[in-house]
Amino acid sequence: MTSDVSLASYPGLDDRIVIIRAGDEVDAVFVGTERFNVLVDTLGTPSLCRRALDLLADRMRDRPLIVVNSHMDWDHFWGNSAVSGAPIVAHQSAIERLRDPAALQTLEQKRKTEHRFNEVELVSPTLTFSGGSMTLHGGDLSLHLLHTPGHTPDHLAVWIPEIETCLAVDAVEHPIPEVWSSAPDDLRSLRSSLNLIRSLKPKQLVLAHGQTSDPAVLDRNIAYFETIQKAVGLLPVSSLPSEGLHEYDGMRLEEFVDLPSDISSEAQEFYRRCHRSNLEAAVATHIAATAFS
Repeated sequence: MTSDVSLASYPGLDDRIVIIRAGDEVDAVFVGTERFNVLVDTLGTPSLCRRALDLLADRMRDRPLIVVNSHMDWDHFWGNSAVSGAPIVAHQSAIERLRDPAALQTLEQKRKTEHRFNEVELVSPTLTFSGGSMTLHGGDLSLHLLHTPGHTPDHLAVWIPEIETCLAVDAVEHPIPEVWSSAPDDLRSLRSSLNLIRSLKPKQLVLAHGQTSDPAVLDRNIAYFETIQKAVGLLPVSSLPSEGLHEYDGMRLEEFVDLPSDISSEAQEFYRRCHRSNLEAAVATHIAATAFS
């Protein structure tokens, strides 16, 4: 992964929104409102975040900064220490994820592979909310932080109704998102979150991965999950293996989505792993439904 940081936009995207692109690793988002500036995610290291803030200096001016952690995946919040003094908002379940020993284990593992992670400290959000939503009232723009679990339990999307724009982060992904676990509840949560975002009818849909703002990606994600669940549902439960379902005829990723022509081999393998996780969740959902039928 490259660690370059640049600013970007999309055709038709409101000029108060700036995409912060950390190479091919992840996109964060800056939103300037009348009352304050909002940084949705702090990238994967403090150095990347500081570089982004330097690039945004002319836009930030004298308005205070509010940070939103969309969820506790490393590439979205490990830059938190670079925004010392700014309030960091997240869903309450983000704190639970951060307290899990797996959070520190992930950092230790990443430090063994790349020296750039040696500077990372696990900095917690300072303001959390429970329930389905919280709103930041910026005067000209209102940012509705929507709890959209499924990809992770703590995931937030941001809806800005004045400009019909949704910052979907990882709830929507091109070509596919990944469900948190094989538990049926997680698959139901992700599908529900996708349908919630679709109900908003966004004209701009900004993703953290995939480098697109095309709302059609949302429909393709929804269709993908509908199709794999239907395909798995046609299989007799007695024929389902505990793993390896992706090797069945018709169950490969390419059977369900068209992979981008310019996708790297590394990215292809990543999304194949996502697809295997999604299939495992679909299998567990099918088995659970059959058990109670």
